[in-house]
Amino acid sequence: MIKAFRTTLFLVLFFGLSSMAIHKFYVSIYQVNYAPKKKMIQITSRLFIDDVNDALEKKFKKRTYFALENETPEDEVFLKKYFAEKFIIKVNGVSKALNYLSKDIDGNVVICYFSVKDLPKISSVAIENSALMELNEEQQNIIQANINGEKQSLLLTSENFKGMLK
Repeated sequence: MIKAFRTTLFLVLFFGLSSMAIHKFYVSIYQVNYAPKKKMIQITSRLFIDDVNDALEKKFKKRTYFALENETPEDEVFLKKYFAEKFIIKVNGVSKALNYLSKDIDGNVVICYFSVKDLPKISSVAIENSALMELNEEQQNIIQANINGEKQSLLLTSENFKGMLK
């Protein structure tokens, strides 16, 4: 009886824990902050490195190594083009250019830094973020924002990849 209980408990734990390892999360996080003294929006994105490279490869039909040891200058160019298309920001109803600044690596996550400059005053920020959604329809892009001292959040999905911050 005890042996059967132990075997059952082992199997439940084994399959329960192994299924957690197989399940992949399709989530990216973006921090959007308005710095009024600098007259700019600062954007920080946290993305899984393998997802970024899969998206770049799918888009540009070429193997990429962004944020990996064998990264090439072309990989960074691809990233800039990709985000120019997939992350669109409108401030006060006007489209603004997203400037890629740099990146850091934290394990299997790449942290990318962007900015939008020359913004003396902000009344609204509209964001379209369809990054990585072509890879998996379960992809979620979470936007955490601090605009004019007001904290807001958006949850963007493949069905609803646009949001407004006021």
